[in-house]
Amino acid sequence: MKPLLLALPLALALTGPLSAQTSPAAPAPAPVRAVIDDQQPGWRALGAADFTKVNSADDTWSWKDGALHCTGQPVSVLRTVKEVKNFELVVEWSHQKPGGNSGVFVWATPESIGNLTAAGKPGLPSGIEVQVLDHAYTDQMKAAGQKTDWFGTNGDVFPVGVEMTPFPPLSPDGSRSFPRQLLAKGHGEWNHYYIRAINGEVRLWVNGGEVSGGTACDPAQGYLCLESEGSPIIFRKLRLRELP
Repeated sequence: MKPLLLALPLALALTGPLSAQTSPAAPAPAPVRAVIDDQQPGWRALGAADFTKVNSADDTWSWKDGALHCTGQPVSVLRTVKEVKNFELVVEWSHQKPGGNSGVFVWATPESIGNLTAAGKPGLPSGIEVQVLDHAYTDQMKAAGQKTDWFGTNGDVFPVGVEMTPFPPLSPDGSRSFPRQLLAKGHGEWNHYYIRAINGEVRLWVNGGEVSGGTACDPAQGYLCLESEGSPIIFRKLRLRELP
């Protein structure tokens, strides 16, 4: 056995490190994704009876096979019948055309909703907007010669006519919480949003990864709204859990 042992270092010296020649590169670690179990106690599905029109046309929103279809016309919102305070919300969405624009409003103010309802004209409420924007929107803005550094397409969160301190990274003007992970899929595919809003703090998970949000929201109670903004979109699997 000794000759074999003595010959081993020489063999290694001649052939070089064994691991360098035969060991494959270590695979990159898989990204960590949250598992949102919306079947736990307290969760419930949202359907047609949970929403009411604000300033949309009669045919803007329609329920088909459990999914909520939106034409995108006019710019308007559909709101929940009741206000909410602390909650968790799950919604899946799919833009049906490139560059589609929409959103989920959290804690939309009753005053702004009342004004939109009374006016019956296109417009959006005051509240915290969780952006639902297709990637092709960036290309469309560039083609039109417009700036594209002030928004993102992976789940911006920002205040509209209310107060919020956004989590970093921030948009250039500091008003938006930009996503710290780029996880959204393009038009024609389904995206999963999990929104958690507790005690004036809003956090967004996109397809299992936490990406953006903000704190010190004021007010921290109001309506949930789905947004129609120029392009067809489908929402499905809307589920809500209200919290203390």
